[in-house]
Amino acid sequence: MTVIVLTHCPVGLRGFLTRWLLEISPGVFIGSPSARIRDALWSEVKQYADQGRALLSYTTNTEQGYAFETHDHKWHPVDHEGVTLIRRPADKPPSAPPRGWSNASKRRRFGNR
Repeated sequence: MTVIVLTHCPVGLRGFLTRWLLEISPGVFIGSPSARIRDALWSEVKQYADQGRALLSYTTNTEQGYAFETHDHKWHPVDHEGVTLIRRPADKPPSAPPRGWSNASKRRRFGNR
């Protein structure tokens, strides 16, 4: 099983994918192409996605039973001891507490500075 999710991609790319996969919702494609066809489709998606984002998930013989790849996402797959996890960018806390906060709320939120 293969799933491709497109966000903000050209309509022509969606039309191209409907030759091989079924579009079950706008931008969500599923099917069971061979690994060679899946790799060819993914290379086309990466080439023609323009400003859009894409996600590929497919079944494979791993501990999790599936694998996935991303294109132009802030979140990236990372292998951790044989298990694929998603690495999200760290949210940076505000550099200084906003004015008007009490001293107690500043210590609770930002620690002793």
